[in-house]
Amino acid sequence: VTIATSTAEGWKEFGIAEQSHFVIFLNDCFNSLENDMIREQVQCLIGLPIWECLLPERLDFELRRTGLKKKWLRLQKQDGKKSADELAELKRQRSVMKRLMERFLVVLNSISGDSEEMVDINCVHYCERFLDFIKDIESLLPTRRFFNTVLDDCHFVVRCMLSGLAQRSEKEGKLFTQLLDMLKFYSHFEINDLTGEAYSDQAFTEIHYDRITSLQRACFKHFPDLKEFALASVACVDTRETLMQYFSPLSAEMLYTVAAHLHLVPAVQDTEGWSPDPLYTAEFLLEMLIWRNERRLSQLDALNIMPLYPTEEILWDENLVPSNYATGGILALPKLNLQYLTMHDYLLRNLNLFRLESTYEIRSDVENCVSRMRPWVLEDGSVGFGGWARMAQPLLEFSVVEVASPELGLKAPRRVLADFSVQLNVRPEVKYEWENLRKHDVVFLACVQPTSRVMPKGNRRKDKNVPFADQYGIKYIRGCEIEGLVNEEGHVLEEGQEKPVFKTNKRTFRVSLDTNQYHADYEHMREQTHDTEDIYASFNVIMRRKPKENNFKAVLETIRDLMNTRAVVPEWLHDIFLGYGDPGQADYSHELMHERFLQSLDFKDTFLDMKHLKRCFKDYEVKCATTDASLQCPPFRVSLPPIGSDERLLVVEPYQL
Repeated sequence: VTIATSTAEGWKEFGIAEQSHFVIFLNDCFNSLENDMIREQVQCLIGLPIWECLLPERLDFELRRTGLKKKWLRLQKQDGKKSADELAELKRQRSVMKRLMERFLVVLNSISGDSEEMVDINCVHYCERFLDFIKDIESLLPTRRFFNTVLDDCHFVVRCMLSGLAQRSEKEGKLFTQLLDMLKFYSHFEINDLTGEAYSDQAFTEIHYDRITSLQRACFKHFPDLKEFALASVACVDTRETLMQYFSPLSAEMLYTVAAHLHLVPAVQDTEGWSPDPLYTAEFLLEMLIWRNERRLSQLDALNIMPLYPTEEILWDENLVPSNYATGGILALPKLNLQYLTMHDYLLRNLNLFRLESTYEIRSDVENCVSRMRPWVLEDGSVGFGGWARMAQPLLEFSVVEVASPELGLKAPRRVLADFSVQLNVRPEVKYEWENLRKHDVVFLACVQPTSRVMPKGNRRKDKNVPFADQYGIKYIRGCEIEGLVNEEGHVLEEGQEKPVFKTNKRTFRVSLDTNQYHADYEHMREQTHDTEDIYASFNVIMRRKPKENNFKAVLETIRDLMNTRAVVPEWLHDIFLGYGDPGQADYSHELMHERFLQSLDFKDTFLDMKHLKRCFKDYEVKCATTDASLQCPPFRVSLPPIGSDERLLVVEPYQL
């Protein structure tokens, strides 16, 4: 705490590199809460007393909303008993995190958004480190419980979104924007920060409606010009476009007044000559209001529209799928900690990490296939291949044959089927492998458009400093799933069906495309103002993988289906699974488990008869509740002896369904 306090106050004495190392030190401390000594020190920096940094109006609102008014008054009473020096030291500790964020914003604002201007790479690394630090705080319940409100009061996320570094998203700011997206996700995570209870979809929707209606009430009461907005239904005005339409014509002074009524900025003073802080520009105030009130997809909805196959954007993104992680830098990846916010958080982190791990293996296979095929540009401008690969073939034809209409309430098509044809002029064993592609096998379509008019001589990369996709002209990568081999009549052969004798080496396969990816691609092409290339008309290579290494889609679908079902986790295991509480409480001999111990258990049709039941419980005396042998037939309900007792008697009660 002493180091953090002194560094937060005297940051001008340290260079940007030293401050980066200090942020790394703080991050390691905040991620080591299992240590009692560290946890005690960290709580001094992110406990309830840090709400002293909130605006007075916001503090009063939060205390009433959370019911912490009495606890806050007790804290103030305790502070009143301390000496002036002790109280000053406490206030310094409680403001450490806010001062660190203010220092970060100073560095961030020093970076210009003009991509042609030079940028200090040390400042960029510092900003990335600090954003990763804040993201880790938000992803743990003990650290985010009170800090999340301070983060929102500082409008930290909005200031990062409007920063110059975020505008350099293609080069220096790419990793920064990826980390910022993760911070956005956790800052609005569907969880009650105080209790740790996960919000249902309905509860989260009610919170959104409360925010919009509070904005509408403020507009109706104080701003007659916004009466149309105030009287509209929530569903009509909670999109980003609609909010921009209503609030963008307002002046900075009027936007500030609206935000002040919502306790987002300091209250407007009636004193003569008063003016708001110059940092509160019209652009910032508008973005702040929209960010707070716009409708967001729920976590499950966002998960269900996420494509499962990797694309070219992910495959060669070194921030997500690094080729070599020997430098120890930052990656925009979720972390597996000792604690998680909810079951959804735990499963989502595992899904993303497994998806990216599979992406690394897929990238290696794609690079191996494309480099062996040695693509180059022919004289007529078409693409030629100077080599061959066992796991890849040039496409003769590719066409989408069916796009089913979406299901009710969804936007993506219900099903998208396509046919591709290849010429299998290869060795018999390779031809056999291609013809025996089974249903649900995953293959990858690629659009390769090389720029070199000279055929490559080898199958190795020429320059390791140039990304592989740029070097070989890989423009698009899309995954799909085999439905079956198509015969000459155009019918898909079912599994087990005898293969016909083909007259030529041409083979046609039917595949199922990712409906979410297909919808996203065509939405993107529709939004473009200029003519864009049809992705699904440009594929010229098909690649397959070894079946034993190609089960990633089934695993991802299983995790996603599990996240869409209500996780049935016993109450006594839920908190321990997420990393909270005493793990010893899950032991059957623990005294708390005695309260949950079942006095009787319905075995239903587990046992064939009474003799079978007695053989299964040889060490127990089995007594049936009825002496009539004709009624001693399953199903059985067995009364168990109390836990910890020496009694060895089981009472069996037959019953009728």
